Amino acid sequence: QVQLVESGGGLVQAGGSLRLSCAASGSIFGINVMGWYRQVPGKQRELVATITSGGSTNYADSVKGRFAISRDSAKHTMYLQMNSLKPEDTAVYYCNAVTTLLRYWGQGTQVTVSS
Repeated sequence: QVQLVESGGGLVQAGGSLRLSCAASGSIFGINVMGWYRQVPGKQRELVATITSGGSTNYADSVKGRFAISRDSAKHTMYLQMNSLKPEDTAVYYCNAVTTLLRYWGQGTQVTVSS
C-alpha cells in the first residue's frame, strides 16, 4: 500500500505561482512513476505532469514552460511548481503513484486562479 498526501493548494491571482507537494509513505520502493493530474467538475481527470523513478519527466502541452515537476527521494516527496498561472488552471489537483500492479491517488488539493 502507498499513501499520498497533497498540500500547497490555494487561491492565487492570474500570473502568480504556487507549489504543490505530495508526500508518499508506505510501500514507496515499488513506485515506478509519480504524477500530477487535475480535474474540474463535469470533466475527466487529465494528466498534468509525470516523473519516473529515473527522473524522466513528461508534461501536458497546456502547462509546458510554466510548470515543473520534481521530487526529493530522501523526503519521499514530489513537487509541482506552477508559475504564470491562468484561470484555466483552476482545478482539483491529484497526486498519483504507479507501481507494477496498482495505481494510487491522493485526496486532492484545490487550486483556484482568479482573473
